[in-house]
Amino acid sequence: MVSKVLVANRGEIACRILRACNEAGLASVAIYAENDASSMFIELATEAVQLNGDTIASTYLDQQQILSIAASTGADAIHPGFGFLSERADFARAVGQAGLQWIGPSPEAIEQMGDKMTARITMRAAGVPVIPGEEIEHEDEADALAAIESASHRVGYPMLLKASSGGGGKGMRAVHSPSELIEAAKGARREAIAAFGDGRVYVERLLTGSKHVEIQVLADRHGRTIHLGERECSVQRRHQKVFEEAPCATMTPELREAMGQAAVSAAEAVDYEGAGTVEFLLAPTGEFFFLEMNTRIQVEHPVTELITGVDLVREQLRIAAGEPMSCGPLMIRGHAIEVRLYAEDASNNFLPAIGPLAVFRPPEGPGVRLDTGVREGDDVTPNYDPMLAKLIVWAPSRSEALERMRRALDEFVVLGTTTNLRFLRELCDEEEVTSGNTDTTTIDRLWPNGWQPSVPRGIEDAALMVAAVSESAGLHRQAFSTSSEEGPISPFATLNRRFP
Repeated sequence: MVSKVLVANRGEIACRILRACNEAGLASVAIYAENDASSMFIELATEAVQLNGDTIASTYLDQQQILSIAASTGADAIHPGFGFLSERADFARAVGQAGLQWIGPSPEAIEQMGDKMTARITMRAAGVPVIPGEEIEHEDEADALAAIESASHRVGYPMLLKASSGGGGKGMRAVHSPSELIEAAKGARREAIAAFGDGRVYVERLLTGSKHVEIQVLADRHGRTIHLGERECSVQRRHQKVFEEAPCATMTPELREAMGQAAVSAAEAVDYEGAGTVEFLLAPTGEFFFLEMNTRIQVEHPVTELITGVDLVREQLRIAAGEPMSCGPLMIRGHAIEVRLYAEDASNNFLPAIGPLAVFRPPEGPGVRLDTGVREGDDVTPNYDPMLAKLIVWAPSRSEALERMRRALDEFVVLGTTTNLRFLRELCDEEEVTSGNTDTTTIDRLWPNGWQPSVPRGIEDAALMVAAVSESAGLHRQAFSTSSEEGPISPFATLNRRFP
């Protein structure tokens, strides 16, 4: 049984989990660092406890402190969300040893899939297609470099060097010729050691022109493992996803079944429990290859929820309580798209930005969902990931979903800090996106010299601020709006269209 859940996270995913707990009638505990004391997620919990410490390591990554709070509040389960401790097998194991329910897969499954080389070996044994490459187990740099160079002759160019304990693009290098290899390998190892404390990297063939397609899986303790279809996440910057959709625009029923069964086999190979995602590269030939398995809820899970009607976090809670999952046969309805709103400067290599959310006005209307942990008046600081929100839309068809996303982005106003809002809006008009012919190189190919806004940001922000102040003051909207056959258009939408 699960009756009280401690959420070992913050921001929008903490809000998402806490709302699911409230709907399920479960008590909840939020933990927060001092600089999160006024955050939205705290208000959604049954109770909240401040963490001691002033760094991420001494707050949201302090396992013993979190376990102590769970004990003192009477929590009997811990949900890690994503990021932070979500894929730390040692934390999952400590939670179990403390007599608490870990809302996620077993520590053994996390370990097997968390180490990318071990995962490749496990998937090969399970009959899941794996990208051609070689595992390099050497930890000594000289031995590792020699083994990488030897493997390069068999794998061929172009290739990828990837950190065994990696994620988020850290410890990853593309290598296009032998002259680049050694420096790239040294750089990948340095970054992997700094990020993960593990310098091992492996060699993998670089598959160009491929789509990044992932399959959502669920598994319970009653012997049932299913997949809930695919999401396409090809549009990325610096190996980070910014535009996700479900289903994949070029998917066929036969390919969906093959990839879905491969994902189920992957989960069963490690006795998986709960919600997880198996990521694949889908080549133009129709071949697909295992990339990795994320042993947690994914950032992009809402698009799957919208096309299947399955509440994935609620299913996590059911499975952790020992109940069978409630999902029936897979049924896909319509199309969903998600974009990630970041506090970042898309025109300056997507560098993170800080500042106040002086104006934060999300869009509304049919088929529009916003998952966020911020609100107007909050400050964006350098302390955490710069993602502000996930804007998700659903419509009966892909073309209608794109139309709805364009409208929603036109209405979304954020002032006070730099965001990627204009970049996302322009992305929705690109032919590759509208046709569904995206791949993992789309952004780099569309803007090889970096994206630049068509109107200087200062002019755009000044115009939007005038509109915001005028509307707040109740002034006549006519000066800031236009009309269409459907009636008046929001001043924000007008300005956003004027400054695309």
